[in-house]
Amino acid sequence: MHPLRVQMQRDMKLRGLALRTQETYIAAVAALAKHYRRSPDGLSVEQVHQYVLHMLDERKLSWSSCNQAICAFRFFYGITLKRGVFALEIPHGRAPQRQPEILSRAEVMRVLDAARRLPDRVLLKTTYAAGLRLSEVIALRWSDIDSERMSLRIEQGKGAQDRYTVLSSGLLAELRTYWKLCRPLGPWMFPGRDPGKPICDSSVQRLYTRTKQKAGITKRGGIHALRHAFATHLLEAGIDLHMIQRFMGHRSLSTTQRYLHLTQSHLKDKAGALDLLWSG
Repeated sequence: MHPLRVQMQRDMKLRGLALRTQETYIAAVAALAKHYRRSPDGLSVEQVHQYVLHMLDERKLSWSSCNQAICAFRFFYGITLKRGVFALEIPHGRAPQRQPEILSRAEVMRVLDAARRLPDRVLLKTTYAAGLRLSEVIALRWSDIDSERMSLRIEQGKGAQDRYTVLSSGLLAELRTYWKLCRPLGPWMFPGRDPGKPICDSSVQRLYTRTKQKAGITKRGGIHALRHAFATHLLEAGIDLHMIQRFMGHRSLSTTQRYLHLTQSHLKDKAGALDLLWSG
């Protein structure tokens, strides 16, 4: 392994960057080096600027994807190579602010019903009913289930934060059925082809896209739409905003508050609100 890569990984680990962030940053710097066919520590600031333009103009990448790469370059040149001025000259782009297209409860059920294989259906249900990010659902282990407290442990979520999220009785029953019928090997709740590793994120995204198309859903968005639906539907069920913030793992309440204007209505009866996620 190249010494620069080793040093960058060490720097990221020391600063507590999440594993997925580390992988993203390494991939971005590797792509930069591949583009110029030379070590990235020998590139000029102008060459890095030109590469960012290449990503935007020729590869047609979104501003959010480019911003991820820019953050990686800032870290590599500013922290690993200690060229702070070099890194600061790279501007951030402003991504268009688009509101997510929220799936209704009926549409979520159509997506779940369209997943014919039990493991696929349970994976999608877990993502929705616990409000998980893609990286969080694929990292779930059977040991993360706490049926006594009716909660799921999310280890090292976004921002390298551990947290607990809700485990509804409906989801617990689904997980128990999945375990009894499929008996997944290894510690992972959703293993990949190699039982020693979890399912990869690209496989899960393809699963969601395929299932959504089969269900006839045309709304934009990948599997993260299930997380958006979770938050919105709980608000409509009258669940407290602060509680939803904890379930979602948001550092700031303002992040959770953006779902307020996406709700359609508030239910008067809050009893059994969590299990409303499962009612037809």
